[in-house]
Amino acid sequence: MGSKGHTLCRVMVGLWIVTLAVAGWVFVAGWTKPGTDGRQEIGLAPAERDQILAEMRQLFKAVDGVVRGLGEPQPDRNAMETAARAAGMKAAADTEPAIMAKLPLPFKQMGMSIHKDMDALADAIVQKEAPQQILQRLSSMTARCATCHDLYRFGVSQ
Repeated sequence: MGSKGHTLCRVMVGLWIVTLAVAGWVFVAGWTKPGTDGRQEIGLAPAERDQILAEMRQLFKAVDGVVRGLGEPQPDRNAMETAARAAGMKAAADTEPAIMAKLPLPFKQMGMSIHKDMDALADAIVQKEAPQQILQRLSSMTARCATCHDLYRFGVSQ
């Protein structure tokens, strides 16, 4: 290979490395900027924002379904399991890769941990775990929800 071939090869390898570095940075940092209220603002298109907020509402409804069940004299464990399972990992599987790329890594980690914990909660309900233990599991999850809401907000980008 001649000197032009070596130069072209070096340029291509350099561009590849730069592309990987930028992709890695975006994966970790997401599309964020400082928000006006001290939180990090995640820039999403309106439809992307709607999808993430719908997922959050689904998580909230799952928590509500389990708490309502625990409040009954004879909890309907099937209904509680169904509520928790609806917000498990299957619910996260439909998130588009383009949206995931815009979310900062800590946000993704908290979100995925909540979905995994919802599946574990559903399993615990099936195994007839005591109500107090189920509430402790929920408390751990809602603490992460509160932390995430303290750290992030959604902005609309085009």
